[in-house]
Amino acid sequence: MKRLSIALYILVTIALMIWGYYQAIYVAPNDAMQGEIFRIIYYHVPSFAVAFVFFAVNLAGSIGFLAFRNSPADRARIADALALAGAEVGVVFCTVGLTTGPLWGRRAWGIWWTWDARLTTTLVLWLIYMSYLLLRRFAAGSQVQTQAAVLGIFGALDVPIVYMSNRWWRTQHPSPVFGGSEGSGMAWSMASVLLWNMLAWFAWGVMILAFRYHVERLQQKKTEAEAQAALQA
Repeated sequence: MKRLSIALYILVTIALMIWGYYQAIYVAPNDAMQGEIFRIIYYHVPSFAVAFVFFAVNLAGSIGFLAFRNSPADRARIADALALAGAEVGVVFCTVGLTTGPLWGRRAWGIWWTWDARLTTTLVLWLIYMSYLLLRRFAAGSQVQTQAAVLGIFGALDVPIVYMSNRWWRTQHPSPVFGGSEGSGMAWSMASVLLWNMLAWFAWGVMILAFRYHVERLQQKKTEAEAQAALQA
């Protein structure tokens, strides 16, 4: 039953990705000002929206690890595995966003990059979580998880700054599409396509998160078993 549920979820996710692509490329109308290049928004915006969700997962896991590290060990390990998986998936989506943004910027602005508030704070966010992953991968010692949890919480503080940057400061980045100034918003023929792609990317992200969490939990159990065997020897 479990395998059937997983297989069904994977099939639904693939179907959503295909449907989202079809909607973005063949159904959504061109933007009156930008033309075809506008279609990149159906990947750029969902990638960042989903990245923020998984950075929030990392935040919850980091807080959970710090809360339970002196409690039953299994709770702390579960939280730590969730935090690591959330950071990894979040970085993947953030990387997609940082890649699609310059592709659009080169056509719309004539440049690949500019150091405005939105782009700079986003790059800082990516660097923080890349540092988190490098710390988890290469550092050693009993305090690595604690240090990583603190770094994850620190990184999460940049998420609302990224989100609010083009509201707080004048930036070259376009103003908010939703909840911005008067006249902001999107026609339903475009907004519905954006929502479909957000759902598809979120479903894909949850699938990868669950897989990565499972792998990390297996690794934790293997490491614990090896440690116990070493003590007995």
